[in-house]
Amino acid sequence: MSKKSEFDPRSFAVIGAGPVGCIVAAFLAKGGYDVTLCDVVPDLIKPATDPGIIIEGAENLQQAVPKTCLSVDDLADHVPDVIFLTVKANATPLIASAIESFYKDGMYVISWQNGIDTELELANILGKKAVLRGVVNYGCGLAKPGHVLMPFHHAPHFIQELDPESGQAAQAIAQALTKSGLATERTDNIISMVWRKSVMNASSNPVCAVTGMTLAQALNDPIVFEAVDDLAKECIKVARGNEISLGWDYYPYCMNYMKSAGHHKPSMLMDIEAGRRTEIDYLNGKVIEYGRQAGVPTPCHTAIRSYVKGLESKF
Repeated sequence: MSKKSEFDPRSFAVIGAGPVGCIVAAFLAKGGYDVTLCDVVPDLIKPATDPGIIIEGAENLQQAVPKTCLSVDDLADHVPDVIFLTVKANATPLIASAIESFYKDGMYVISWQNGIDTELELANILGKKAVLRGVVNYGCGLAKPGHVLMPFHHAPHFIQELDPESGQAAQAIAQALTKSGLATERTDNIISMVWRKSVMNASSNPVCAVTGMTLAQALNDPIVFEAVDDLAKECIKVARGNEISLGWDYYPYCMNYMKSAGHHKPSMLMDIEAGRRTEIDYLNGKVIEYGRQAGVPTPCHTAIRSYVKGLESKF
């Protein structure tokens, strides 16, 4: 019997030309890979091929992306080896259904997104073997289409397969990202890592969205900080109630990490300012859901979700 060949990805698609997607597309293109950047908004992808994506801050780079398209369905013409999803979590089910129409065995789809359980949304449609989850450790925002401001980059990033059979693929994708300049490691602890990041996002993002403050402003205001602190502590209780490991020293780490972000506008605030739906259901909404599962009350998360939903209702 011939030995099964190892997965060696050469072509990538990135769905979502926001700051997170622009960064991964630019770095993979710099690494010499065939990259297609996909977004339904023409103005977002137009600069990707000419003059190229510009990244400024913790990393500085200008890199053209070889191909762009305006519909997920168009990716059927390219049939990439790997697809990165960098869109808002609430768009995941719809995009997974579109990918299903051209998915073939041996293709992998990565949730390179914020939020809890986004990978399960993909797996519900594509199956676990096809799906991987990543945890991204950079802060970013768009100065304008194709121009990314990157205030911090805390590599490495992490990736894990959902099905053990896809472990070698996860390792190969991590190597491709690392070769391209985004140091990435395969891990066996992705759920813990997702929660360690999501606690911070669920604690700070909605407070900034409601107050209009940057992270530094919210964390340095003694009254507003109390809201962030209460949300973080409640989130930690929910994680531990569900036996999700955060580490015994997670709370001080969490606070120090958030304070290091500086005057950074989190994505939820930018969504509110732009009149877009937020990812509140995949952050605070999931904390409420897991709290109910473990019998842990979540009054702070229930309240802040209501406030953000109230802002969304005006759009």
